[in-house]
Amino acid sequence: MSVNAVTEQASCPLDWRLFLPESWEGDTRRRAACQVPERVRHRPKWQLVLDMLDELQQWELRPPVLVADAGYGEVGEFRVGLDERQIPYVVQVKADTSAYPEQVRPTVVPDTGRGRRPRPRYRHKPASLKQLAVAAGQQAGVELIWRRASKGLQRSRFVALRVRPAGITPRRQAAARAGDAGWELPVRWLLVEWPSGKAEPVKYWLSNLPATTPMVELVRLGKLRWRVEQDYRELKGALGLDHFEGRGWPGWHHHVTVVSVAMAS
Repeated sequence: MSVNAVTEQASCPLDWRLFLPESWEGDTRRRAACQVPERVRHRPKWQLVLDMLDELQQWELRPPVLVADAGYGEVGEFRVGLDERQIPYVVQVKADTSAYPEQVRPTVVPDTGRGRRPRPRYRHKPASLKQLAVAAGQQAGVELIWRRASKGLQRSRFVALRVRPAGITPRRQAAARAGDAGWELPVRWLLVEWPSGKAEPVKYWLSNLPATTPMVELVRLGKLRWRVEQDYRELKGALGLDHFEGRGWPGWHHHVTVVSVAMAS
């Protein structure tokens, strides 16, 4: 897995990590055979990305905006990690991710004088992103051209809403930041792709970019991963990323380094 620098014209890996399955944690025999360093332990993939971002920061490389697929964007801890590092993001998420509309805020029930003093809470069940998009309706969408490709203009219809992601992790983050004071879930962009003729949306993104961000910029960034996906095919095929047949930790890192240099050349 890698963190890549990307524009509409090209992309290139900046850092790599080899995901170590949890089953390798106590398998000293297999670890020794593959020369896996003792310090290397199993970590979730989203945490490995945050580790790479921290390493890139040490090299004075900081992403102006980070984009990621739903495998990462869906993880609340990953989005919190980006917020804590003050890294702007546009990440794909799943339709069933929970959120409130922007206008929903926590309320306090009347104090009866008994027991603990009531604290602000969200009293209603959050909706899914799909429900929020469907409630807005396809008529809220705007047709935009997001890329000029060799086969013609790539266009689709998009809806952009302001929402408050409401999973367990965003709640804990908001409450921890507020301490004893009242707290609110942070407002984020929800970008939805809902092509004309489709009964429901097909893709969803969450973003912490400013409220003034134009929709066309959200769409451009949300769709930018196509460049990485296309270049990965070249990495795997023409440049040999998939050709590595070794079984050693040092050899794999040497291989991906050579492939990265070839990609950048």
